[in-house]
Amino acid sequence: MTDSLLPTTSQKDTSEKTIINDIANNDAIIVQMRVFIDALKTHNNAYYVLDNPILEDSEYDQLRRSLMELEEAYPDLMQPDSPINQVGDTPLSAFTQVTHDIQMLSLGNVFEYDDLRDFMRRVNDRLSVAQQNPEYEMELKLDGLAVSLKYVHGKFVQAVTRGDGQTGEDITQNAKTIRNLPLWLAAAADIELLEVRGEVLMPKAGFERLNRLAQENEDKTFANPRNAAAGSLRQLDPAVAASRPLAFYGYSINQGLPDTIDTQSGALAWLKDIGFTVSAVEVVQNPREAQAYYESVIEARAELPFEIDGTVIKVNSLALQQQLGFLSREPRWATAYKFPAETVMTRLQSIEWQVGRTGQITPVGKLEPVKVGGVTVSNVTLHNFGEIQRLDVRAGDMVSVHRAGDVIPKVTRVWHDQRPADSEPVILPSTCPVCDSPVVLPEDEALARCTGGLFCPAQQQEALIHFVSRRAMDIDGLGERWLIGFFNHGLVKTVADIYQLHNHQDELITLEKLGEKSVQNIIAAIEASKHTTLSRFIYALGIRGVGETTAQNLAQQFGDLDILMAADIEALLLTPDVGAITAELAYKFFRAPHNIEVITALREAGVYWDKVEQKAPSDLPLDGQTWVITGALASMARDEAKAKLQALGAKVSGSISAKTTALLAGEKAGSKLTKAEKLGVKIVAEEEFLAMVGE
Repeated sequence: MTDSLLPTTSQKDTSEKTIINDIANNDAIIVQMRVFIDALKTHNNAYYVLDNPILEDSEYDQLRRSLMELEEAYPDLMQPDSPINQVGDTPLSAFTQVTHDIQMLSLGNVFEYDDLRDFMRRVNDRLSVAQQNPEYEMELKLDGLAVSLKYVHGKFVQAVTRGDGQTGEDITQNAKTIRNLPLWLAAAADIELLEVRGEVLMPKAGFERLNRLAQENEDKTFANPRNAAAGSLRQLDPAVAASRPLAFYGYSINQGLPDTIDTQSGALAWLKDIGFTVSAVEVVQNPREAQAYYESVIEARAELPFEIDGTVIKVNSLALQQQLGFLSREPRWATAYKFPAETVMTRLQSIEWQVGRTGQITPVGKLEPVKVGGVTVSNVTLHNFGEIQRLDVRAGDMVSVHRAGDVIPKVTRVWHDQRPADSEPVILPSTCPVCDSPVVLPEDEALARCTGGLFCPAQQQEALIHFVSRRAMDIDGLGERWLIGFFNHGLVKTVADIYQLHNHQDELITLEKLGEKSVQNIIAAIEASKHTTLSRFIYALGIRGVGETTAQNLAQQFGDLDILMAADIEALLLTPDVGAITAELAYKFFRAPHNIEVITALREAGVYWDKVEQKAPSDLPLDGQTWVITGALASMARDEAKAKLQALGAKVSGSISAKTTALLAGEKAGSKLTKAEKLGVKIVAEEEFLAMVGE
């Protein structure tokens, strides 16, 4: 939605010109409404009827909010077929349709603490002074299929899906196969009609087993547990549903609640007592307590046996719920407090090209800023020209952007049906955007490169930044900002120039916002970095294809820099994990006159390392083993632990698998520890690890 579609105070003029402009503006607003309405209808059908959602929940919420904002701003232009007041869509005709006694509504959503406080404020606004600041009940927002169950005098008689909220599908025979769904409730034998609503879901472990079996049988796998649960319940053959690992979690009682129960938390406790499974429940008094519970759920999310996408907060008093009532689509007394969206839609405004230290030309997408995973994102990597071609992405496209945890945001989908009519395909630049050197893209490769080498200022700057980084020479305090500033002032051109900065202290002090104390700290950090290790030095040189592990292997294999520099390709190939391409790149690097000159200058400046103690593989106790490190270690940083493991011959990986030898587990180990236990991987505590390395 653009600013031009918002009403302005200047539209009070009733001149003929203004009326014409208003008509044109209204037409534009209606066109935009129709785009949102048609999209929502398509996605409602895919989600509620076909069980094959096209959008992530967060993207769907974005579409709804966009239409709601337009309808709130222009109520007179609201379209008669707007889906805002619909919960779902038409049920499948293959099942008997059942009208709900009481409409099954959806929940509104909040996404931030301020939204949560606004929700509680709106509740207070509808209550008397004596009733304000009521108690709230919070529970997990389960990611499954909403279902209504009916019991007559304790006997299970019917299960119906939500459908469109008014009418659902009778799935009674399939529901009977759910293993934790009680078919008889002795405690409810005196209740004429008990209606329990809840969520049918597929636990993570069962979902993994189901997909693994499907792969073995070369059948179609499910995208996520929610799809698997919905697809299982909608099988016409109950035997298929019976073979699926489904579970039912109750979350409300809509008919037949005993008169002695007057709270939502009490209702769920009673459901649990009579035989139902319910999710964790917490009673809170204010927004701060609600936020604390919400944050604790985020921390525990990965360890839960089922998928959730947030929490639900409800006024705990059932009498106050009745008093507060409902909107057309949702209750006023409850809302979903959703997790930060990990996938959202936004517009790709432009594509720019950046040059890395090895000359790689990387496309970077400039986005219309959007909040994803709790962080505002305006840039996204498009990786390489091959990825642009694979996605068929262009400037101006609407795209889905995904970010989970600390993962760099990436484009997961391009919405070609919303592409501007004047868009043009992306063309790989023929020359470097920094130095104008030719750009080459080898046949059958996706990575384009600048041919300028160290003539290219971008590659020079990136080489400097890499050299001082934590895992390389680790020059603390000499960050990217200062390095680029020194480069632009002509103080450093190569990495060797860094060790001559002590001769330019007066010039450094005159630089903007860099005082005498800061300069002294930088010079001290540069001096401290002179004593390093051979593997760090090799990695810091930025040889293409030589990462930390390969640098470690080269240091162990050759033991001395001069021997490494003199090695031919055949000798380099004897190094573990060094293939033909890396061997050739390293061989050429150490024969380039410019590189030899820089290495010589670094050594003359005083950069040195301790002698490498070379060991035969038979002398390395962990040779051939793969280790993973997780959690916080009390005695050392994880990088130090990694170096110690590598020195003992181990390969250190970032993920657990059946091939993992051992997991070094510190405090708050999390999901990796759980997976290791499940796979039977050896767990090594920090104390045992210290004893093993002799500390």
